Amino acid sequence: MKRHVLQVLFAGFAVLCVTLPALAHHSFAATFDSDKPVTVKGVIKEVRLENPHSWFFIEVKDAAGNVEKWAFEAGTPSGMIRNGFKPGVIKAGTEVTIKGIRARDASQKMGLLRELTTPDGKTYTTFGSQETR
Repeated sequence: MKRHVLQVLFAGFAVLCVTLPALAHHSFAATFDSDKPVTVKGVIKEVRLENPHSWFFIEVKDAAGNVEKWAFEAGTPSGMIRNGFKPGVIKAGTEVTIKGIRARDASQKMGLLRELTTPDGKTYTTFGSQETR
């Protein structure tokens, strides 16, 4: 009887461990507003190609010359690599233009990255197409 109870508890724990990550995943629409496109030009401070989503952190000067820190969420590292973005291709200090959609909470300087363009004109997209020139 004790062995049966332990087997049931172990099976229940295993199912819980497998399903929790799926429950934790969120919809981009819950965080970002597709009706609020945003384009910013700034300097890369950090790139994180890490699961579950990559992040690009940039500093942008506003109209008054003040520096604003922006964060852009992107696709999975493997998805970014499939779309032509390799680790180390963009280093801190590189000036980039990012097009995306803004966070629903307008007080946050945050967005969902759709397209990143480097000074030499290379464009990387988050979802779908390959690097273009």
